[in-house]
Amino acid sequence: MYLPPHFEAADPASLHRLIRAHPLGALVTRGEQGLDANHLPFEFDADEGEHGILRAHVARNNPLWQEVKEGQEVLVIFRAAEGYISPNWYPSKQAHHKQVPTWNYAVVHAHGRIRVRDDARFVRRLLATLTRTQEAEEPAPWKMADAPRDYIEAMVQAVVGIEIEIDRLVGKFKLSQNKEKEDREGAIQGARERGGEALAKVMQESMPAAMPPAAAPAAD
Repeated sequence: MYLPPHFEAADPASLHRLIRAHPLGALVTRGEQGLDANHLPFEFDADEGEHGILRAHVARNNPLWQEVKEGQEVLVIFRAAEGYISPNWYPSKQAHHKQVPTWNYAVVHAHGRIRVRDDARFVRRLLATLTRTQEAEEPAPWKMADAPRDYIEAMVQAVVGIEIEIDRLVGKFKLSQNKEKEDREGAIQGARERGGEALAKVMQESMPAAMPPAAAPAAD
């Protein structure tokens, strides 16, 4: 991933927050048929291993778990808010017209090594954890015990667990940090008016309390 210094996100806590807030990751693997990508909800344990552990499950009919090799290097991509940024939103555009369109986004790439866990106990525990996390905001949270036991056991047998030990996390928060304060504020307002409240929020959060005079704008 191309990573200019002004867009690099190196704070582990910020990267962990993005993964937990946006747990649907794109798992990229290489098998006999070449590159493949599967979109899976992940459980993230930051306290296990040097950089954390990701856990997920796939359908037993999904060939991924049979094609990957134990310890094979994989990549999981987590993406948060994103959206188009029009040059018309920058006040400086009205003065010199030296602005172009771009796209803002926040992503985390988790590089690690995969392990297949064809283990009913592992899968059952993982499903319970994922369910508790996602149901937490519901007025009456659903739990696995709400369904017939034999039905749940059949569902458990129909999936296979995977575990990824993270070797490194790479974050890129491209949020107009290379623009002057007034242009960043204009982009935030433009994103909000376009319906991108989530993007506007993270852009606002990235604004320092006091910005020094900006250097010449860098390329996106």
